[in-house]
Amino acid sequence: MNFSKKINQLRRSLMHLITKKIGNSYIDRGSNTKLEIKRILICRPNQRLGNLLLITPLVQELITTFPECKIDLFVKGFLAPTLFENYKNVNLIFQLPKRPFKNLIKYIQVWLSIKKQKYDIVINVEENSSSGRIATQFSNSKNKFFGDANKVIQLKQENDEHIAKYPVYNFRSYLTQLGFEKNDSPIASLNLKLSSFEIAEGKKILNSLVSKEKKTICLFTFATGDKCNSGLWWGNFYDRLKTEYPNYNIIEVLPIENVSQIAFKAPTFYSKDVRQIGSLIANTQLFIGADSGIMHLSSSVFTPTIGLFSVSDLKKYSPYNNRSIGINTNNSNNDEIIKVLNSVLIS
Repeated sequence: MNFSKKINQLRRSLMHLITKKIGNSYIDRGSNTKLEIKRILICRPNQRLGNLLLITPLVQELITTFPECKIDLFVKGFLAPTLFENYKNVNLIFQLPKRPFKNLIKYIQVWLSIKKQKYDIVINVEENSSSGRIATQFSNSKNKFFGDANKVIQLKQENDEHIAKYPVYNFRSYLTQLGFEKNDSPIASLNLKLSSFEIAEGKKILNSLVSKEKKTICLFTFATGDKCNSGLWWGNFYDRLKTEYPNYNIIEVLPIENVSQIAFKAPTFYSKDVRQIGSLIANTQLFIGADSGIMHLSSSVFTPTIGLFSVSDLKKYSPYNNRSIGINTNNSNNDEIIKVLNSVLIS
């Protein structure tokens, strides 16, 4: 671990110790009538593609529960407006700069902006997020949910540890305290909400890369740090895929770093537009990739997704729904992975 990573890890640990006691979820009990919720603030000050997509089930839950509500987002970075552009209930997006000390005035302005708004309820998505807890405490609302886990409720739920699901379970439990009926419906999938036009454009891109007479398997071979399998591992796996699936096209979506763990042996697609990448993946029959934001992007366009995990927690980050599954590559060989792929492709 390099010096900057050690400093960041220490900073996060210190901030967590300082802020973990900030705020307890509470409600306005000044009225006996059920609260009318029209304006909502979601606090998830994170810039990563995957972490932003992982809040889409919560956003859908809120829209289903409160169809006329307006939802504001408190996030970091520049991706959120692109990811949520087709969510009509999403209203204002407050974007913290990724480097606050280089954009201090902008950073302060964003914090002051949420203070000016008045909300019926404010939701912190991740209970261990220091800045999320501070933002929830700082916001203007009589009803605040800090993301605190209800362990009794969680133990009754399937896959309750998943990072996209437990905020919904916890918030449902909180809503019962506000007088709402218990909700046991399935948790929504991640959803980028691609338009029919975007999907059609993705099909055109795919057809320009490979034969439209064949179905297509999409690879994403890159991941950050220890999550990235070696070039040797990917090379052997790619050779096996070509042998097992001669009637399929195999393409590779490239990361922003424009690198390939299979040495660019397959037809490749490179773009910095995540909606364009999503539209391409939406037209493929199967996505295979390591735990990454692009893996969650694949899930969000409803393509069956095979997540390859060697470090991250499967229960917390695996793709779900649409025949998707996570595989631990530490204890799964290529034969076992191919069996999983066959079960997904023929189902």
